[in-house]
Parts: sequence; C-alpha cells; structure tokens
Amino acid sequence: MNFISLKIFALFLVVICPAVCFSQTIIHAKAIKIDAKETTTTKSSPAYAEVLLRKTELLSELESLILDYTEEYPKVVEIRYSLVVLQKESDRMLAVKPADASKLTLALGKLIVRKIELETDLWQLLRSYKDNHPDVKRAKRKVEIYEAAIKEILG
Repeated sequence: MNFISLKIFALFLVVICPAVCFSQTIIHAKAIKIDAKETTTTKSSPAYAEVLLRKTELLSELESLILDYTEEYPKVVEIRYSLVVLQKESDRMLAVKPADASKLTLALGKLIVRKIELETDLWQLLRSYKDNHPDVKRAKRKVEIYEAAIKEILG
C-alpha cells in the first residue's frame, strides 16, 4: 500500500466512518421515538387497558396458585396458555397504527378478552377430544365468530 492510499484510508477511518455511524445513530434514535409514540397511543387506549386488566388478573391468580401447586398443575398450565394467547393479542394491538388508534375501544378490548377465554376453552377441549368432536366444533366456531368481529373493527 503506498503512502497516499494509506492517508486516504486513515482519513476514511477517522472522518467518514464516525460520520456515517453518527448519522445511522440519529436515524435509529428517531425511529425509536416514533415507535415509542405509537406504543404510547396504543397503551393509553381503552382496549389495551381491558386486556391489561385481564393479564393482571391472570398473573395474580397464577402467583397465588404457584405458592401451593407445581407448574404441572392443570390450572397453572391453563393460565400460562391464556397468558401466551393474551400476549399475542397485545402485540397485535401494539401493531395498530396511531392513525387507527380510535379503533381501540373498550368494546374491542372486551371482544379480545372473551376471544382469549374461548381460545383457552378450545385448547382445553382439544387436550381431551379430537377435532371432529361436536364440542370442539362448537368451540372453534365461537372463536371464529369473535375473531371475525375483531377483524371487522381492526380491518
């Protein structure tokens, strides 16, 4: 490597790399601010509050059960399943654009909470019965009806 190439390389390392990294940091920081604003809008909605209330109830019940029972206890397993489904629905709400935040009403929150309960019931049935069992079919249909209502609101 000749002397001029070495100087250009050194200039690149000292001046250009930090400038590029700094501009990328600014862009990333702006994206984080936008994400935080979107999350705040959703988290202040009635729908999110309703889902958070249900999550809090489930966590409270789980904590009291864990004191006396093992992780394999059926009610503990059921609550853990409900919390997983609830987290997916929370993530779904957090993905709603701020422009659509007006859709996150209390009624939507109640629909989501009820759908989570129905999905948990369906999961319980599927642990004992096959897909073609009449109770399983009824439970699936209920979940589908609630999901259709939620999709109608969220689009």
